[in-house]
Amino acid sequence: MSYFGDINKGIKTTLKGLSLTWRHLFDARHTRGPINVQDGNYFQVEAGHVTLQYPQEKLEVPDNGRYQLDCEIDDCIVCDKCAKICPVDCIDIEVVKSPELIRTTSDGSPVRLHAAKFDIDMAKCCFCGLCTTVCPTECLTMDSEYDFSVWDIDEMNFEFANLTEAEVTEKKQLYEQFVVEKAAAKEIAAASASATVQPKPSGNRPAFRPGMKPPVGKPAFKPTAKPSGDIPSTDKDKDSDVVPPAKPTGFKPTILPPSGKPVFKPSMKKPPRKEDENE
Repeated sequence: MSYFGDINKGIKTTLKGLSLTWRHLFDARHTRGPINVQDGNYFQVEAGHVTLQYPQEKLEVPDNGRYQLDCEIDDCIVCDKCAKICPVDCIDIEVVKSPELIRTTSDGSPVRLHAAKFDIDMAKCCFCGLCTTVCPTECLTMDSEYDFSVWDIDEMNFEFANLTEAEVTEKKQLYEQFVVEKAAAKEIAAASASATVQPKPSGNRPAFRPGMKPPVGKPAFKPTAKPSGDIPSTDKDKDSDVVPPAKPTGFKPTILPPSGKPVFKPSMKKPPRKEDENE
């Protein structure tokens, strides 16, 4: 391409770009207003200008959008589930126990804990919505406020607790006093119970009390030694019809060896006599 050809091409492209710019400036005399991107006429540029004059004009927020977190602290039971499930640890909760029932939520759940601190750092939030899912009273929600830009990042930390530092200190002292009184009451009850309990008697037999029947049971077994030798006959034996067996006479018991079998004694066979051989 020649030198003058390059100059001609540059002039043409410049005029084309300027024509497009001047056309948009001409169409900017009227605007279509805040129209959502889901609208079918959103990309029809010829119908009007598409730029919104923010913040005077804003787009409509969808109902299922997840934006800034909001907590209704009066319905919170301070269960700490939202802080445990948060993947980025943007929820910080401090709990103070109460010795009595504080209030009930809108759905009837009892509140027995004070929320001394309930902070949500939206600078860390990843807008996952898990905290709103596990909330048992549905006090933690995501509202339609999506524009919470600030000059200082510390202003992104939103505090929802409604107790002052003096009230938190008072609640802690009341609960500590309740714990001390409860422990003292347990000691007094244990001491009175030990004083009324009678000592158990030693051994297995229960203690005998007046009007109590003696224990019924079998008498203790007392073995009696059998006398050796002949038992002298008594008058009772004489009158009885039972006849004792007679002792055999001339009987010699065979003493067996420890094995239980009689000892074998071989007998010598006598040699034949000469008289018998001659016969």
